[in-house]
Amino acid sequence: MIASWPCPGPHGQSEEYAFAFDRGRMVRLLIVPALFDEANRMRRMLVDTMRLLDNAGVDSFLPDLPGCNESLQAFSAQSLHAWRRAMAQAARHFGATDVLAVRGGALVFPHTLPGLVLEPAKGGSILRQLLRARVISAREAGRQEDSAPLLEKGRTKGLELAGWRCGASLIAGLETATLQIEGQRIVSQSELGGGGLWLRAEPAAAPEQSAALAQIVLAEIAT
Repeated sequence: MIASWPCPGPHGQSEEYAFAFDRGRMVRLLIVPALFDEANRMRRMLVDTMRLLDNAGVDSFLPDLPGCNESLQAFSAQSLHAWRRAMAQAARHFGATDVLAVRGGALVFPHTLPGLVLEPAKGGSILRQLLRARVISAREAGRQEDSAPLLEKGRTKGLELAGWRCGASLIAGLETATLQIEGQRIVSQSELGGGGLWLRAEPAAAPEQSAALAQIVLAEIAT
């Protein structure tokens, strides 16, 4: 089902959406998605995981980050700080008892909640991948661009990276961001089996990975 939640934004509060299985149960898992295109590639696997958790008696919530998917907020106005505030608000609104942060979601999840982090990605690594993709795309189009000058420009004026219009604050935040992990269990891709879905060109289902992740979540939140 689709649920809405009140989210802080640069122009006041907005209504954002979340995919949710909510039956008012005791255990309520907030899932903080990966960032940029990785979120789209992994969404189906996470939704399938949520269905399995629902069958096991766990409520779960997968909110959109402001500026992404159906959000009415502008992506160019976003920053890691804004996403952290948003995920903290989502946790409060849905009464989350536990959290699962995915990849770059480990930079913005409510780290005071117990739970898990799947293959956490550092901000600098994410930014380098985005810059590399832009440099390669420019080369294929017959233009010469270099990462260092692009980054310098991005710190002050922002940049378009992989189709995302990133503001200067988001660029600067990614460059220096550290992981927000404070006692949450780190889950490696090897525990799920197969390759990381964030590396694929298109979104795809991965039933075996969804089942493995659901079992890991259930084992962790039961302890």
